[in-house]
Amino acid sequence: MNIFEKSQWIWIKKAADVDEYAEFCDKLEYYGGKASIRLSCDSDYTLYINEQYVASNQYGDYEHYKIYDEIEISNYLKEGENNIEILVHYFGENSQRYKVGKGGLIYEVICDNSIIAYSSEKTLSRKSPTYISGRKIRVSSQLGFTFSYDSTKETKLGYDISRIVEKSCTFYPRPIKKQTIKDRQKIKSIKVYSDSHYLIDLGTEIVGLPTLEIVSENEADITVAYGEHIEDGCVRKTIYDRNFYYEYKAKKGHNQFTNYMLRLACRYLEVFSSSPIEIKYVGVLPQIYEIEENECKIESALDRKIYDICVNTLKLCMMEHYVDCPWREQALYAFDSRNQMLCGYYVFKDGNKDYARANLKLIGQDRRNDGLLSICYPCGTSLAIPSFSLYYILQMKEYIDYTRDTSLSGELYEKMCLIIDEFLKNSPNGLINKFSGDEMWNFYDWSPFLSGSLGVSQDAKSDLIVNCLFIIALDCLEQIAGRIGKSFNYVLLAQNLRLKTRNEFLTNSNTFTVHRNADEITVLGNSLAILAKVATKEEAHYLCEKIINGQMHDCSLSMKIFEYEALLYVNSEKYKAFVLNDIRTNYKKMLDYGSDTVWETIDGPSAFDNAGSLCHGWSAIPVYIFHKLGIAKKEGERII
Repeated sequence: MNIFEKSQWIWIKKAADVDEYAEFCDKLEYYGGKASIRLSCDSDYTLYINEQYVASNQYGDYEHYKIYDEIEISNYLKEGENNIEILVHYFGENSQRYKVGKGGLIYEVICDNSIIAYSSEKTLSRKSPTYISGRKIRVSSQLGFTFSYDSTKETKLGYDISRIVEKSCTFYPRPIKKQTIKDRQKIKSIKVYSDSHYLIDLGTEIVGLPTLEIVSENEADITVAYGEHIEDGCVRKTIYDRNFYYEYKAKKGHNQFTNYMLRLACRYLEVFSSSPIEIKYVGVLPQIYEIEENECKIESALDRKIYDICVNTLKLCMMEHYVDCPWREQALYAFDSRNQMLCGYYVFKDGNKDYARANLKLIGQDRRNDGLLSICYPCGTSLAIPSFSLYYILQMKEYIDYTRDTSLSGELYEKMCLIIDEFLKNSPNGLINKFSGDEMWNFYDWSPFLSGSLGVSQDAKSDLIVNCLFIIALDCLEQIAGRIGKSFNYVLLAQNLRLKTRNEFLTNSNTFTVHRNADEITVLGNSLAILAKVATKEEAHYLCEKIINGQMHDCSLSMKIFEYEALLYVNSEKYKAFVLNDIRTNYKKMLDYGSDTVWETIDGPSAFDNAGSLCHGWSAIPVYIFHKLGIAKKEGERII
């Protein structure tokens, strides 16, 4: 049986509009047997059978790599007639976690190899009367839209036949399991300002689904704001153009509601109501990717706490794919996910192989007009961070190292070669240049000289960082080619580039500067010069002393992985104590703050004009370093 053999893409009668909610219903006869439903949509869905929640959350994808879910539903069916209801939210506007396609839904129900229901123009549908369409209020430019729900408009009326949507997709099954929804997160405390204003503390950082149960004396307009901290004495509901809230219009009496599509990340919620309400519960249904951890021994109590908050962060940053931060963006980046994968190979059973592979494959489905990767995946914007394309080759090589699976690199080898070729096009004088253009963000780190200019074109000139990263990527690609039996067409290129990079960026003080003839001596740049073997062995020892003595501009938490790797590469025994002390100093600050997750930068919530994330997967690197140094050890661990 071919997938969706009888099914058609459908939508409500009117063409899909931006930020629109549509509802579809169907009936089927069931008299026993194994039944399942296959479905896919643009953009997200919630499935109900006989008014019982079954499943939600479309996998992030593209039209040419369209993912469908197959869900066992026998336990939700009764003998005789059954009702299927599917709510679909069409985003319809490009973001850094969504690429616009035509709005639509496709499904089929199979029972004992027979199709007993499927999407067609006979499927009844309507624009949702309760979810307010077209508001287009974004949580953030990365994450997409928040929502407003009006419970006073709940009705069974208004359905009509559907419209066929001309939509061409290549279907693939979901490559990983779906997340699991847990019971309500317990509330630690509720601060009552009035009978229409409350502050709720869940006691810990939670990622999951917004849910509430309240009693209202009258119809009431309710706003629920959410956040990771209350530095100002309240939740920061809006931060510039970001909107961390949702709206709910309560009917008179008892109200119970859950949105199964938008994920929140928060510890605190602040509730504002236009009239008095009684809170039975306002909070989150935790939604997690179930994965088993390796048992690991750590002697130091402080190191154990650091390790645990890193692991907690890694788990909270796993949705359909890795996300950088679940509060503000929920986006898959190549660099962020590289750090997350590297830690996951040690933390989780089987090295988290299937999950890592699915992420790497999804990144590899990105299609730009040039050979670079987009900033995130899936992504509908033209923005790119060129250096992150190079990290993709690094993480593909590391995936082989830790899993021994070479099949994915075989599939995507040409994609990696296209990345190399695109950088070579940008090297008119033998050195790799930064990329010019408003859509090119030459970002390396949140530290001096390295953050680039978002949305502003930079001169296409060479710098130390991009050349070192390119050399590292070339070395990785050569190793990949050898492992999978592919020809490597860039022989001697890295060797020649090492010499040119050294000659261009080595200063009279025997340190490396970011730009020629500039006093831009950074820890990240000099660490990469060591790892790319641009620096000689003698120079590398000298640079390490400069690093540990604080004589260079420091790098941020996520990039310290390169600093630590450089130090340990040069002399592990000598610099081990420095590396561990640096980790303990930085991460103890988070523990002293009371955080059970690790931060985007050491500045915590005050970073980025008060939009700093307190749960950021790229900062979990102590996990990797602890295992590398034997501070954390699991049974049978193999150090790479």
